[in-house]
Amino acid sequence: MIADCTAIILAGGDSLRMGRDKANLLLGDQTLLQRVIATMQQVFPHVIVSVRYQRPEINFPQVCDELTDGGPLAGLSTALNQITTPWAFVVACDMPFVMTAVIERLAQRRGERMAVVPVVNGQPQPLAAFYARGCSVAIREILAGDDKHSLRALLERLDVCYVDETGLSDADPHLRSFFDLDTPQDVAQALKMGTLKTG
Repeated sequence: MIADCTAIILAGGDSLRMGRDKANLLLGDQTLLQRVIATMQQVFPHVIVSVRYQRPEINFPQVCDELTDGGPLAGLSTALNQITTPWAFVVACDMPFVMTAVIERLAQRRGERMAVVPVVNGQPQPLAAFYARGCSVAIREILAGDDKHSLRALLERLDVCYVDETGLSDADPHLRSFFDLDTPQDVAQALKMGTLKTG
C-alpha cells in the first residue's frame, strides 16, 4: 500500500465522443468505474470518486466539483482540498487497464517534486499521475484566471518529474495502462483486451 496517498478517480466528464456515460459502461461483468476502483483499492488505503454532481448510482465515497464547468482541473481542485494525505494519484474512470506495477513505479519517482507524470508516445498523461496536495494553490490560480483551465496549463507551473516509456515498459510492456476509452471503437478494442489482468 502507498499509505501517504489518496487515489482520486475523475468521473465527471461529459462523454461527448462516447455518446453515453463512460463511468457506467460495462466491460465484462464490471463497469469501467468499478474496474478502476478495484485496481486503486489494491494500492491505496484511501480512494474517492470526483464527480460533477452527486451520483446516487455510485455506491462509493464521492466529492462534487465546486465549479461545475471547470473540467478535470476543477475536479482535481475540489478533491485535493478534501484529502488528508500529502499526495494524490489521479486517474480517469475510462482507463480500465491501469496496472498497479505502473502506479508503484511512478510513486518511486516522487522525491521533492510536485508531480510525477508519465509520457507515452511523446504525450504527457496527466490523468494517470501523482500530484502533491500543495498543487491546489496553482490550480486555484489557474481557475481564477482567464487562461485555459487545463491540466497541461497546470503542469507548466509545477516542478514535474516526467517518466517516459523506458521507465515504465518493464512494468507494463504494452503500455495498456494508458489506454482510455473515448469512443465506441475504443470500447470494442477494450473488449478484446478485457481478459488481461489489470494488477
